[in-house]
Amino acid sequence: MRLWIGIDDTDSLEGMCTTYIALLLLDELIEVGEPLGLPRLIRLNPTIPYKTRGNGAVSFQMEIYDLDRAMEIADEVIRSFAELEDENTNPGVVFVEEEKVPFLREFAEMAIKDVLSINDALKVIERLSIPHLKYKNGRGLIGALASVGARLDDFVYELLAYRYPERFGKPRICDLESFYDLDLRFYPVIFDTVDWCHNVVMAVPGTPCPVLFGIRGEKIEALKEAINILKTESWEKYAIFITNHATDMHLISDGEVRDFRSYKIVGEVVKKPYEIVGGHVFFEIRVGEQILKCAAFEPTKQFRNVVRALIPGDKVEVYGSVKNSTLNLEKINILELQKQFVELNPICPSCGKRMESAGKNQGFRCGKCKTRAFDKIRVEIPRKIETGFYEVPPCARRHLTKPLIRMKVAKRHIFR
Repeated sequence: MRLWIGIDDTDSLEGMCTTYIALLLLDELIEVGEPLGLPRLIRLNPTIPYKTRGNGAVSFQMEIYDLDRAMEIADEVIRSFAELEDENTNPGVVFVEEEKVPFLREFAEMAIKDVLSINDALKVIERLSIPHLKYKNGRGLIGALASVGARLDDFVYELLAYRYPERFGKPRICDLESFYDLDLRFYPVIFDTVDWCHNVVMAVPGTPCPVLFGIRGEKIEALKEAINILKTESWEKYAIFITNHATDMHLISDGEVRDFRSYKIVGEVVKKPYEIVGGHVFFEIRVGEQILKCAAFEPTKQFRNVVRALIPGDKVEVYGSVKNSTLNLEKINILELQKQFVELNPICPSCGKRMESAGKNQGFRCGKCKTRAFDKIRVEIPRKIETGFYEVPPCARRHLTKPLIRMKVAKRHIFR
């Protein structure tokens, strides 16, 4: 029997990782089956308030010879390794026959773009008669189903290396310079490994999870070659996942703007950007009859300078997630720039110097040449920004956000 096995919500903020538990499960299931292809790491709606860290679910395909035993093995793995003592950890595992996968497409898209309930997942499970394991409230069933049903028209690969269990929770030993060497050699085939401007290595997590490092890219061969450059503590194992990272798969292009969803929306700037304590920059755009507040928060660093340079009348396409009725910018496409003018005293046509006021209602005169003029001149001020795409720096990038290096657009301003 050819099955897709999906798993989610096994970790917590204190540790563990669903990708790691999924690999443990895959290894144990060799007893009753054969794996087929690469495992999949599917990032779900990044704005969900009850997520743990990256809101990622995992699925893999196997030829299973004994489903009952496979479910027993899965139960043993979950009970042994999942963070079940954490009140926010609610694992779910599903076993989906290959012919039922297309019926999960719509559910998966909603899990990535919208907000679903546990009951939504249970209804699908009942309708399709999907064997499953549910722990506590079973919220993980949402991601488990979505990881199986997600359609990957666009994807990248992620290589995750895992620490030995005795190293879990201890400081990672990594020569960070080797990650910069990797970036120099393999960028852009391998991307978002480091942030040169802010001296941040994104490939090494700061959480107590089992992952030692993770690198993502367009080619499997490049990822396998690249790890030979890295200088770190020994790893127990590594795996390559096919994933919807860096795809913008979470974005909605139309409809009413609501909290806990992500959008790409065209609008016109109606309010000059302003800054609040903490370095967060805000502006407002008009979208139809609606006014939408947009934000570039402090972690977006130099991206805020782009936002600061906007003026009313600029036409923009904004990308980001909405919370508290505010869109948190991931990138911006400046479509049209409003011309900006200033009125200045006229220039003397004889000597080229700027004239001075001749007095109230007296116009202007050149002190040297005595020439006169009666009106100020209107001069266009060059804008500090150009049209085209701008993105937040790598250190502020979300898993699902597509970096400009992957976007085939005519004009892009890439931060590295």
